[in-house]
Formats: sequence, C-alpha cells, structure tokens
Amino acid sequence: MIDIKLLREDPQSARASQHARGEDEGIVDAILSADERRRSTLAEFERLRAEQKTTSKAVGAVMGRLNKAKKSGAEQEIAALEQEAAEARRLAGELADRVKELEAAAGQAQNELDTLLRRLPNIIMPGVPEGGEDDFVVLAEHGTPIRDFAAEGFTPKDHLELGEHLGIIDMGRGVKVAESRFYYFIGQGARLENALMQLALAQAYDSGFTQLAVPTLVNPATMGGAGFLDSHADEVYKLAADELYLTGTSEVALAGFHADEIIDLSAGPKRYTAMSTCYRREAGSYGKDTRGIIRVHQFQKIEMFVYCRPEDAQAEHEQLLAFEKQMLDLMEIPYRVIDVAAGDLGGPAARKFDCEAWVPTQGKYRELTSTSNCTTFQARRLGTREKREGGTQIVATLNGTLATTRWLVALLENHQQADGTVRVPAALQPYLHTDLLVPGAR
Repeated sequence: MIDIKLLREDPQSARASQHARGEDEGIVDAILSADERRRSTLAEFERLRAEQKTTSKAVGAVMGRLNKAKKSGAEQEIAALEQEAAEARRLAGELADRVKELEAAAGQAQNELDTLLRRLPNIIMPGVPEGGEDDFVVLAEHGTPIRDFAAEGFTPKDHLELGEHLGIIDMGRGVKVAESRFYYFIGQGARLENALMQLALAQAYDSGFTQLAVPTLVNPATMGGAGFLDSHADEVYKLAADELYLTGTSEVALAGFHADEIIDLSAGPKRYTAMSTCYRREAGSYGKDTRGIIRVHQFQKIEMFVYCRPEDAQAEHEQLLAFEKQMLDLMEIPYRVIDVAAGDLGGPAARKFDCEAWVPTQGKYRELTSTSNCTTFQARRLGTREKREGGTQIVATLNGTLATTRWLVALLENHQQADGTVRVPAALQPYLHTDLLVPGAR
C-alpha cells in the first residue's frame, strides 16, 4: 500500500508509474478525490462533535438553572427556562443525529479510500523499463548458451524425456492421483530436488540468513497484506470452508512473520529464509508449458526475505541478486539477468530482477529466480514498523528465490550426456552422493 501523504505531495510519480505499467492512471485522481472527501467529512465530524459537547454543557447549565428556579417557585422564570431547555435539547438531538451521520460517512469514505489504495500497485523505481512481459532489459549473461550437441554426436532430449529415461519423473501417476500439472519424482529425481534445496539452505545459512519453518496456509489478512489478493487472486488456492489460502511462495508467511510488530533494525537488516511446498492454480495458463515440470501446481521453493530500513533497500536488493547468481553459478548452467519491465512486476514490487537459465531444447531462456524490492508496500499493509528517532516508521521488505523445482529442467537438459546419463554439478555431489544420474539407480 502506498503512503497517502506521498500521493498528495507527488501524484505525478504515481501516474507515471501507472503509465509505465500499462495500467489506469485515473486511479490516482480517484484516490486523491476519495481522500479529500474523507478529510472534509472527518473535519466536519470533528467540528460538530466539538459543538455537540458545548451544546451538552449548555443543556446541563439550563437544567441546573431550571431546577434552582423550581425550588424557589419563580413561575415566570420556570416557564422561560423550560422553553430554553426544550430548545437546547432539540438542538442537542439534531447535533447528535448529524454527528452520527457524519461518523458513518467518514467511515464509508475511509473504506472507499482503503479499497482504492489496495488497487494501486507499488510505485516503480527510476530506471525500470516501461512495458510488458517482453520489454525487459538484459543486464548480464553468464556462460555459453549454445552447446553444439551435433558435434557431440547426439540430439538433446528435453527434461521430461530425460526424466522418463532415467526413471525419475512420472507425470502420468501425478495426473492419476490429482490432475494435470502434478507429478511424482522417483529415486534420484526426489533426491536431486532435495539436494538442490539443501544446498540452497546451506548457502543461505552461510550468508547470514535465519531459517524458518513456515505455515503454507495463511489467513486473508496475511495473504492480502503480502499483496497476493489483488490482481492475481485467481492464481491462489482458497479453502473456503476454513477461510484460509494455500501459499504460492513462503514469501507470504515470511512477510507476515513480523506483522503488527515494531522490530529492531539497529544492528542491521533481518534476513530470513524458508523452504516450503508451494501451490499455484496457474489460472490463465491453459495450453502454456503443459509438458513436464516448468509450470505445475505444486513445487518446492527456497525463499529469501529481508526486513530493512527503506534507505538500505536498494543495496539489499543487489545483495539478494548476488546470492541468486552465486547459487546459479554452482549449478554450472548458462543464465542471464534481466531488469523486468514495469507491466510484469506484480503489484508489490517496485523493481524486480529475474535470472533466466538457458533451456537447450526450447532454444530460449526460462525464469529460474526473481528478486523484488517491495519498498514499504507490504510492510505498510502488514503494520511492520521500526522505532527510530522521531517516532515509528514503516520498514522495507525484499524477497528472492534461491532454488525451486523448476531448476531441474535446466539441470537435466544442460548436463545431459550422449549416453542418456546426466552429469551432477560438483556443488550438488556431496548432497546426492554421486556425480552421475543413470537409468535404474535408486
């Protein structure tokens, strides 16, 4: 959620951000209009409430004089005071009714403002490319994407064909027990995924992250606070009977960890990591990546999450990207880093960098990691603050992927051998206890 004060002071930045995202600029003016209605209604409410208090005191004073006159038996004075008291009570009643109306109107105006503010995505940072999914900017390339398989004497298999040849991926049984886009990993496949996750957790630990085991079911306040019930609500699994949501990333639970808390950042940022099973409905992806495990409904993921001061967020973002690149380098696969365009950022992110690995059989790069600087957007919704000189301030949050199931696509395809085996990168060998994936191995 954006600070309304920033919108009042600099609405043009928000309009420009909306333009870059390809979204409605008019929502900025709608928010400012709702804010003005709320403030004017609230001001009138406060004015009349103060008048109501004064009127109540006047009624009390008249009643006191009336009671005194009754005791003295001054008939003319009693009649005049009774008339004055009746008029005072009438005015007090009218004021009370008007105050109630204004209180309700102020509450309604606040609700309208909150609803509009929740529809406004984060304001992008300077330098973010304009446009949609295809308008990214390539920042760097690592490794050589073009491997001459013909010179090596064989045609490369895609990851599913390799997985089936090795006996480590079974999509058919996944469909049998669930539906399409589910799968089984078997033997070496399950162990390879686990080795990847364990290496990522070890890397995170060595980099100073505190590991958490997190819920994968969260309430609406947490899901919405993290920004996952806005434009992408149709991608989320909801348990209607329990009013809970299955998370598509442990970012959600990590964002909620310090909700409604005042945290201490005097010693520096708080860095957390978590491994979780993730669930995504993949709504709107019918016909896309239906083969294999690139786009599935359930997967494993290691997420990094940072709470820091807003002025430290940009440096932390660069550091998260460096951690991701370090992990990808250990996988010995070609990849590139892109600056994601504004229209493809998602609501909470002000800037996002993706690392995309080369997939030989597709002849293109596919996303493996994302790291987002969400500035104060999530923390403002979730009430995460820090006590600093001058009072409490909203903190910044950032997130980044350190490993996920999809990485197996790039690992299998880039490290396949002519005899159908797959070479295991050196960094994974201690966790997998082998340097080669072979058919029929346990």
